[in-house]
Amino acid sequence: MSQRHMVLGFGAAALIAAAFSLNSHSYAEPAARVPAPLADEAPHAHFETIVVAGGCFWGVQGVFQHVKGVTQAVSGYSGGSKANAHYELVGTGETGHAESVRITFDPRVVSFGKILQIYFSVATDPTELNRQGPDVGSQYRSVIFATSDSQKKVAQAYIAQLNKAHVFSAPIVTAVDSFRAFYPAEGYHQDYATLHPDNEYIAENDLPKIAALQQFFPGLYRPQAKLVGTAGE
Repeated sequence: MSQRHMVLGFGAAALIAAAFSLNSHSYAEPAARVPAPLADEAPHAHFETIVVAGGCFWGVQGVFQHVKGVTQAVSGYSGGSKANAHYELVGTGETGHAESVRITFDPRVVSFGKILQIYFSVATDPTELNRQGPDVGSQYRSVIFATSDSQKKVAQAYIAQLNKAHVFSAPIVTAVDSFRAFYPAEGYHQDYATLHPDNEYIAENDLPKIAALQQFFPGLYRPQAKLVGTAGE
């Protein structure tokens, strides 16, 4: 059972302390801004979508909802079939799904390469295999589901770049797969990090990610999260 299934209330003072203490980042690799990709997609004016997974989708969604240029970040499941894309089944680790986030973004504001830089800097620990911190199982694996050949090439080149530079203390295990399908998670999972800041799991594991985003990418940080319920506003 993961830590997030045993959550308790958290006081406001402890919440603030957790949010701004990067030392509370519980993953093996502490949050740290990694170099930008040497290669990125060519500039264009069409909105783009990428699906990424890297542990519990609450925190990954929470990070990208604070990124300028991201118009929507939805928690869901990718890597398996529609028939068993349900939280209780995915949680067994036997469906092939990964808890994922579908990110829609405007490349005129934030490029695909910058999305990847944020992902590797603060959203996930790319050196952990089939787990993230307290959450264990293939459903928590680190994977990029590329929605185009261009995305796939940029992501693969970036991983090779980071590995060659030994940016992390261990090799990156993040997979780059072709996107097949995405199934939105149940409504109670959407916007969870914002709606439940007193949740101990959120305070310990996810708020530090958002604090790191603000510290490392101040020009792209959006104080007000773009929630799923307000995506059309």
